[in-house]
Amino acid sequence: MFLGAKFCSHCGAKADRREGAEASLALCPRCRMDLHAVVVGNTNLRECPRCEGIWADTASLQQICVDREKQSAVLGLAAPVSASASGALEKTICYVPCPVCAQLMNRVNFANCSNVVVDVCRDHGTWFDRDELRRIVEFVRAGGLDRAREREIRDLEEQRRRLKAARMASAGDESERLGASCHGDRHLGISAAAAVLRAFLK
Repeated sequence: MFLGAKFCSHCGAKADRREGAEASLALCPRCRMDLHAVVVGNTNLRECPRCEGIWADTASLQQICVDREKQSAVLGLAAPVSASASGALEKTICYVPCPVCAQLMNRVNFANCSNVVVDVCRDHGTWFDRDELRRIVEFVRAGGLDRAREREIRDLEEQRRRLKAARMASAGDESERLGASCHGDRHLGISAAAAVLRAFLK
């Protein structure tokens, strides 16, 4: 969508943003200001009026990742941040608290390959600094999430193959050890029988 466009030219989604009802008090993890409830398209989010960061609960983020209409609404919401401003945000790295439980969140490279580092509370949701949600949507629309899933499946298959090969090698070693042990026992038995035979021949 072009910045300022009211509708997506591909799917017709309306790029509207409106204030929502304040369900509960939540503080911006960076500014410590009250997060405003907003509805973007038909997705419920929380937004900081000062730093323009966005809080998406787990269900809302999953919907954005799979629903093109919701993605269009997000793309129509935010103006891109300049590269210098984006770089400045990354230089001030610090762990921030979850707006819901106040526990420090983990910093995660979204999908392990998007090059967008977001703050994640495993139980409650994800915090996006200014422009990060737009960059995530662009990554998803470019097929990045599908490629990440394919890579994960390939990695799992490779791990499974290596584990199977290690088990087979271990089983082969055990069989070789048992074979050597049996051969040694057989050799001892033959030697003992030869000794007895020599004793009778004397």
